[in-house]
Amino acid sequence: MTDFADAALATTARMRAVFPATPCMRNAYLSQKYDCDLWLKREDLSPVRSYKIRGAFNAMRKVRAEHPEQDLFVAASAGNHAQGVAFACQHFGVRGVIYMPVTTPQQKIQKTRTFGGDAVTIELTGDYFDDTLAAAQAFCDEAGGHFLSPFDDPNVIEGQASVAAEILAEMETPPDIVIMPVGGGGLSSGIRRYLSDMAPQTRMILVEPEGGASLTAALAAGEPVTLDGVDNFVDGAAVARIGAKTFEVLRDVDPKNVRIAPEDRICTRIIEMLNIEGIVLEPAGALALDVLDDLADEIRGKSVVCITSGGNFDFERLPEVRERAQRYAGLKKYFILRLPQRPGALRDFLEMLGPKDDIARFEYLKKSARNFGSVLIGIETDDAANFPSLFQRLDAAEFVYRDITNDVTLAEFLV
Repeated sequence: MTDFADAALATTARMRAVFPATPCMRNAYLSQKYDCDLWLKREDLSPVRSYKIRGAFNAMRKVRAEHPEQDLFVAASAGNHAQGVAFACQHFGVRGVIYMPVTTPQQKIQKTRTFGGDAVTIELTGDYFDDTLAAAQAFCDEAGGHFLSPFDDPNVIEGQASVAAEILAEMETPPDIVIMPVGGGGLSSGIRRYLSDMAPQTRMILVEPEGGASLTAALAAGEPVTLDGVDNFVDGAAVARIGAKTFEVLRDVDPKNVRIAPEDRICTRIIEMLNIEGIVLEPAGALALDVLDDLADEIRGKSVVCITSGGNFDFERLPEVRERAQRYAGLKKYFILRLPQRPGALRDFLEMLGPKDDIARFEYLKKSARNFGSVLIGIETDDAANFPSLFQRLDAAEFVYRDITNDVTLAEFLV
């Protein structure tokens, strides 16, 4: 056993005084669906509904042990790390100032306040995490606090390794495959170091969101690079630049073991797990499950653990998630129809709809045209195959239309 594995085990034992191990539960539905023995490591059931409590607890514990006079901790977070830091501040009786992006879901802000109580002050600043991080670090330097990184800290990495320690302790034999999300790399680097020593035969598959594939970019460049832009939908893993310390652990990962999850497809998995299993997952928490279809041949007959990393889902986002899931599945489309300005034209269009085609949006974009008017139409159906038939009927009737479902620019402004 290496010094790291030994320290991670000791850290895991210390956590038991604060919260119980999260369950590693066999999921019958997914096991049957993918013809494998599939388990969920339910980090969404931790006290703060994510694994982030582990790294925050361990890092704060070690700083306090070495510098007992340090009573101010500063953090920057899109939500989950904030809750972990707030929980740890309350536990250790220290002050915390947590910077969060203005765009952070209200559910995560409120929960951070709940866990931190009077011990924590929340500062909302910046539309993007990088702006929030810069503001937090500037304040920390000025106030003489200790900055607690969400991932790029050896003590945070060691704390996150406790997830792997619990998996091996809870299962009779090490799993064949462990699938986990990767954002800044704290969880994945901690688990990789632990499994490399304690279960080297276990294959790791890392999953990052398409709009924040910082590990993929770093592996291609051979060093951390800053992405030009980030899609913040998967706010728990959308990081523009992977950590320097975490990348040192991950730099020799085989790129074939890093998978990309499209944001809209993640939504389909969130809806599936909610409707079928009653499991509430945030977008980052569903990353490991999102790639199961891609890995179906590779996981068949294997024992697989998927880490559901977080369940801090703001249900005000549910309409957006449902919308994106429907569009990805081909069950909802938006198009602009050039509708003739004559009596009966609208009726002619409506008669072309199938029995399962429902109008979800109808809005005139241009009413002043003399001969034609532009209409934004959203159609929902129960089978993606219904749309080609609808479009054939429109073409036959010489209706002019444009499908804008996947036109990012137009959809962003019109839908």
